[in-house]
Amino acid sequence: MEVGGGIRSYRVGDEDILDGFSEQEICPAGSGQLLAPWPNRLRDGRFDWNGTSYQTAITEVPSNNAIHGLIRWVNWTLPEPETLHSPWTPGSPAEHLSVAYRLHPQPGWPWALDLRVAYRLGEHGLEVRTWATNLSGEPCPIGLGWHPYLKAPSGRVDDMSLRVPARTAYRCDERGLPAGRISVEGTDLDFQEPRRIGSLALDTPFTDIERGSDGRAVVELSTPDGKTIKLWMSSQYTHLMLFTGDTIHDDSRRRRALAVEPMTAAPDMLRSGDGRRVLEPGDTLEAAWGIQVG
Repeated sequence: MEVGGGIRSYRVGDEDILDGFSEQEICPAGSGQLLAPWPNRLRDGRFDWNGTSYQTAITEVPSNNAIHGLIRWVNWTLPEPETLHSPWTPGSPAEHLSVAYRLHPQPGWPWALDLRVAYRLGEHGLEVRTWATNLSGEPCPIGLGWHPYLKAPSGRVDDMSLRVPARTAYRCDERGLPAGRISVEGTDLDFQEPRRIGSLALDTPFTDIERGSDGRAVVELSTPDGKTIKLWMSSQYTHLMLFTGDTIHDDSRRRRALAVEPMTAAPDMLRSGDGRRVLEPGDTLEAAWGIQVG
């Protein structure tokens, strides 16, 4: 958690719900990481904003993309108690922890952001709440995302049944960048009703997501014996990435978990504007997701 502010593991009883990693490992394949100030891929690491072109570092070299933002490998800290603005009632029957990081202006990114993540464990499972505040004197484009892997108890996601309440998916090109939207109706990407994943390889963004009256969308992953893992996300997460891990370099991690990635915008949003948020000076973007096991 000190590195990147992300989540390394989550267990219920003696069972791992997330496919995590040990304290001695380098975080593999984005496991549990916060993705900011943009999620997913940025084509050529370049974008234009208000008449100025910016070039960030290329971090996915084979595809010449900048992937998953700027804060995955930096040191986060515990915020001072007086700076906390807890979303939960003091003394509530739960455990919670906050971590914080200040992203300073740098080549390719001229804005300052205060970032904070609060983790809560309670009777309804895990909740992860994220805040991003623009400390700059000018509007800031931004997107947030997360990269948790839901672990398949059998060791293969093929055996799992998946429900995704999304009506639209993106076709992606060979660089993993959006190449157009399609309706999922009648395609192999239609998981609006639960069905087995089987051998389908997913590295796919979705949007047009159905929500409940509380504004939350819920992705459900079920085992053959009926156990269900639910990942919910608040209304700020308008996009979703699903990844079966087929291209992970470590063969032992491939297809043993499904990455269910809440995102506030589409891949390449700093260029396309698809879902891009703009924070005015002093404004904050707040978003939440969580996991329930049944």
